[in-house]
Amino acid sequence: MISVVTSTSETHPVLDAHRFDPSRLQSLMLRDGVDSSPPFCITQFQGGMSNPTFLLSDADGRRFVLRKKPSGELLPSAHAIEREYRVLTALRDVGFPVAKPLFLCEDKTVIGQAFYVMGFVKGRVFRDLTLPEINPSDRAAIYDSMNETLAKLHTVDVRSAGLCNFGRIGGYVERQIRRWSDQYAASKTEDLDTMDRVMAWLPENLPENNLTTIVHGDFRLENIIFHETEPRVLAVVDWELSTLGDPLSDLAYNCLPYYMADPARGDLIDLTKSATGIPKVQEYIAAYSARMGRDFNANWTFYLVLSLFRLAAIVQGVYARGLKGNAASPEAMARKERCRELADVACHLLDGP
Repeated sequence: MISVVTSTSETHPVLDAHRFDPSRLQSLMLRDGVDSSPPFCITQFQGGMSNPTFLLSDADGRRFVLRKKPSGELLPSAHAIEREYRVLTALRDVGFPVAKPLFLCEDKTVIGQAFYVMGFVKGRVFRDLTLPEINPSDRAAIYDSMNETLAKLHTVDVRSAGLCNFGRIGGYVERQIRRWSDQYAASKTEDLDTMDRVMAWLPENLPENNLTTIVHGDFRLENIIFHETEPRVLAVVDWELSTLGDPLSDLAYNCLPYYMADPARGDLIDLTKSATGIPKVQEYIAAYSARMGRDFNANWTFYLVLSLFRLAAIVQGVYARGLKGNAASPEAMARKERCRELADVACHLLDGP
C-alpha cells in the first residue's frame, strides 16, 4: 500500500464512462475569467466513487480540479455538488482551509452533468493511517493538526459564513437516520439482518444534544491535503455530505479507524511501536473536547453506530450504482462485502465488550 501520495500522483486516463468533450468547458472557463490556456490535458483522480473528479492541466502548466455529478440515474438528494460549491465558497471567505472555488455550472449540456471547478492544491495526502514513512513527532503533529482543523470547522460562526440556511437547526440525527435508511432501502441488493437491527436500534436510542455546527460528513485523514514538508493542513476536500448538524457525528466518523479495520487504508486498533506518536482514541477525543470547551464522551457508542450505519448505506449505494454501470470507480464492485462488515462492527458495539 502506498502510504503517502502527492495530490497529483493518483490520476489515470479518464474512464470511458466519464469521458466528455472539453471544448465547451474551455470556452466557459475563458468566458468566466478563469486564467487558463487551452487545450487541457484531462486525467481522472482515483477513488471519487461518488462524484467523478478530474485534474485539468492547461497548455501553460496551470492546474485545476473539476468535480461533476456521475452519469445515469441518481438517488434523490445524492451528489449535491451545488452544495459543495456553496460551502467551499463560504468557508474560503472565513479563512477555513479549502481549495479556491472558481465557478459552478449547472448546465448539463456543457459536459453532460452539472459540475464545478476549483483551484488545485499541491501537497501530501496520506493513505495509510499509521503513517509508516513519517517520524513519530510528525505523526503526532499531523493527527493534532487534523484534530485542530475539525474543531476549527465546528467553531465557524454559521451566520458570519452565510450558511444559516445550509441545513436545519436541530433534529440532525433523526434526519440522518431517516435519510440513510431510505437510501439503503433504495439501493439494497440483499437482506442483511445486521443492518435491520441497527436501523431499528438507532431511532430508539436518540441522544440529547442541542449543538448545531457546520459538519463535513466525511472528515477523515484521506480527505485532507497537507503541506509538502510540514504537518500543516492546506485544504479539506470532498464536501458532498456537508450540512448543518451535530459535530459529534463528524468526530465519531473521524475516529472509526480506532474501531474497524480497512484493508486498503490500515487502522488504529492496535497502536504498536510502528505507530508511535499517533494518539489513542481517548487522547484524540480529549484534545477535541478541550478545543471545543465541552465534554464529548456521552453517547459515544450511539455516534459510532450511526457513523458505521451511514457508511454502510453509502457503500451499498456505490455497489448498487456499480451494478447499473454508473459508479465513478471500478472499485465500486468490490464494495458488496464492505456493507456487511460495517454492519457487523456496529452490532458488535451494540453487544458491548
